[in-house]
Amino acid sequence: MQYYKGNLTGQTPGILPGPPPAGDYYWWEAGAMWGTLIDYWKLTGDASYNEVITEAMLWQTGPGEDYMPPNVTVSLGNDDQGFWGMSAMLAAENGFPDPPEDKPQWLALAQAVFHTQANPDRHDTTCNGGLRWQIPLSNNGYNYKNSIANGCFFNLGARLARYTQNQTYADWAEKTWDWMVGVGFMDSDYNIYDGGHVEHNCTDINRAQFSYNNGVFLLGAAYMYNYTDGSEVWKDRVTKLTEATIKTFFPDNIAFELACEEHMSCTTDMLSFKGYVHRWMSVVTQIAPFTRDRILPVLRTSTEAAVSTCTGQATGRACGFKWNTKTFDGSHGAGQQMNVLGAVSSLLIDQARPPLTNLTGGTSRGNPNAGSGSNTFDGKVAPPTTGDKAGAGILTFIILGTAVGTFGWMSTGV
Repeated sequence: MQYYKGNLTGQTPGILPGPPPAGDYYWWEAGAMWGTLIDYWKLTGDASYNEVITEAMLWQTGPGEDYMPPNVTVSLGNDDQGFWGMSAMLAAENGFPDPPEDKPQWLALAQAVFHTQANPDRHDTTCNGGLRWQIPLSNNGYNYKNSIANGCFFNLGARLARYTQNQTYADWAEKTWDWMVGVGFMDSDYNIYDGGHVEHNCTDINRAQFSYNNGVFLLGAAYMYNYTDGSEVWKDRVTKLTEATIKTFFPDNIAFELACEEHMSCTTDMLSFKGYVHRWMSVVTQIAPFTRDRILPVLRTSTEAAVSTCTGQATGRACGFKWNTKTFDGSHGAGQQMNVLGAVSSLLIDQARPPLTNLTGGTSRGNPNAGSGSNTFDGKVAPPTTGDKAGAGILTFIILGTAVGTFGWMSTGV
């Protein structure tokens, strides 16, 4: 919260300073931060930041109540929108206090994000399907399909399926996983690569590996295992992806960002990935309990190393990034702080209730037409009329009910 200025007079609620050159942080990372603090509230019981979290999460919903605010259009990716949607989903699952009645509700916001991404305007036949990285066709990166964009879509679909017991969400999740394997972004050893360009039919795979790709897919796979009442297929996928994640990103059982940490070439985005992975893997142990004995000892060792870096600045309040050095490395920022907060709070997972559903105490209201009034920013169609919007609600429902097409994966501004 030292890095957040949105609750100060004259500042914009919900965002961290940025985007570059105005500050270090892109829009998506603030959405991820609120998820970190929602988990912090659940795991510790400390409600000190709840009002700030709620204000931030509601301020950034945009006019379509779908996390596509016009002021971030020039850098709006499917992954960016997805991270805000996952934080809204987390609020519903954690039983975070519901917004006022006249405001959009957490579950409906998560549904809106998913429904806009399931819209045919977000999918095409290039690379045999899949989400593109960017949403507006004018954005740099619109010609790129990547794992994190599709990973957020998969993750949300799996979680919405479990929360609502709606099979259509699970169908999208299943097909998205199959697309990832089919396009080669996930190989037979469960390595997950960054993405590829549509002009090459996604065959020019960028083989960079980022920990949050593994984390977002692992959590989604665990939700699918839970939703399917312990499917052997999903159990096998969770087991193998868990092993691949630990092998690749936890050498000596300490989190390590493979693509950039050795030479400290990490972007601001990449400096925040470790915390998400810790948080997501801890939840995996709740909804896929057979992973508990494998995951929790690794998270504990990694967290002990993380805490040992929190000796920076005169007050000792800044935490470093290179956890395996077990000392402050001079690197500090919102991402580094979120990493350690997420790691430490996740060690309380055994004392927390599992994620809620609408059958197990969840109170957040959904909306099957959420996202029907959205502007996809793709530049392909004229602004919708009132009649168009009404029809879009019906069309979206039909599409979701008969989904047998292609899907996609998403990524941050890295």
